[in-house]
Amino acid sequence: MEYNTTRNYLIMKEYGRNIQKMVEFLVTIEDDEDRQRNAMAVIELMGTLNPHLRNVEDFRHKLWDHIFNISGFNLNVESPYPRPTREALQAKPDRLPYPKKYPRNRHFGKNLELVIDKAIHEDNQEKKEGFTQCIGNYMKLAYSNWHKESVHDDAIRGELMSISNNELDYQPGNASVSSNTNTQTGGGMTFNTSGNTGGGDHFRSNKRKNFQQNNKFKGNNGGGGKNNNNKHNNKYKNRNK
Repeated sequence: MEYNTTRNYLIMKEYGRNIQKMVEFLVTIEDDEDRQRNAMAVIELMGTLNPHLRNVEDFRHKLWDHIFNISGFNLNVESPYPRPTREALQAKPDRLPYPKKYPRNRHFGKNLELVIDKAIHEDNQEKKEGFTQCIGNYMKLAYSNWHKESVHDDAIRGELMSISNNELDYQPGNASVSSNTNTQTGGGMTFNTSGNTGGGDHFRSNKRKNFQQNNKFKGNNGGGGKNNNNKHNNKYKNRNK
């Protein structure tokens, strides 16, 4: 019985042991035409066993590189592509330099600082305002993701002014609309309705008003009517006595 410990090293495990045995047999074939014909058959079989390679650009080129790699670069056949070398296939990529940048505001990330710097040095005033609006909206989104609560626009505006050294002024919405939508009073209570801030309080206030109106309606037509009927019945009984 043959065990894996007695077999040679499996070079490319995705093709399996049988493909490697076939390639090893190709190296031992002496006739050039017979070796070439069998090599083409093994290439077709390798493509059938790995159909995901068909979606890769130049997948047949990769198959030929793999068959030379499995043979230990000892296979002597004619390839439609340049014959690879051991150094080219086994070369390790260069080490990528790790970015050693420490952002001042880590809860926003270092990419936001790059965008802020680009917005500060923007000459076109219209583009600069657009940059500022996008940065402010992103800061609100990041704050909501981390804190799971809404944040006021004034807090975002003040923090952006502090980060940009008073270069970028975040102005959410139009000036004409902000005066009407900053606060809304009703029933002796003040609710913030600007943007995403205070939306929950405004929704709860409307829900509370609807609940009170429903109870009032039930009191007039439902429960309250039952109490009035009980009083009328008690009054009628007392008269009979």
